[in-house]
Amino acid sequence: MVKGEGRPARALVLLLVVIAALVLVSLVVVLTRGTPKPLDASTPEGVVQGYVTAVIGGDEAAAAAFLDPGQDARCKGFESVAPERNIRVALVSTTQRETTADVVVSISYTNVGGPFGSPEYASEESFDLSRTGGRWLISSAPWPLLVCPDGETAP
Repeated sequence: MVKGEGRPARALVLLLVVIAALVLVSLVVVLTRGTPKPLDASTPEGVVQGYVTAVIGGDEAAAAAFLDPGQDARCKGFESVAPERNIRVALVSTTQRETTADVVVSISYTNVGGPFGSPEYASEESFDLSRTGGRWLISSAPWPLLVCPDGETAP
C-alpha cells in the first residue's frame, strides 16, 4: 500500500459522519423545542401572547377577553375569520409608555401555495394596547389576527 492512498476515503467518511451528526442534532432541536414559555399576563407582551394563542386556537371568546371593547374601528362591518393553521407569531419588540404600548410581532405563514409560491412568507405587524382599569387591553390588532367579538359591526 502506498502511503497516503487511504486519506481521501477517510476524509470523505469523516465528512459524511459530520454531516450526519449535524442533521441529527438539527432534528433533535426541531423536534424537542416545545411551546414557548408563557409571558407575564400583566405585561403588554403577555396580553398579546394570550390573545394570539386564543385566536390561533379558534377561541374567539377567550380572545375577546384581551380586547378593549369597541376600540378597533376596523371591526365596523368586518366579520372575524379564523387564521390559517400554518401561522407562527414571534415577538419582535415592545414599546411601553405609561398608558399605551405597541407590541410588534412577526407573522409567518408556511407552505404558501400557488405555482410559484414560496415555502414561507412573513410580515411585521403591530398591536396597540392601552391600560384600562390597571389592565393592559388590545385596542387594535393586526388584520391577520383581528377578532371582532359579538358581531361588533356598525353601518
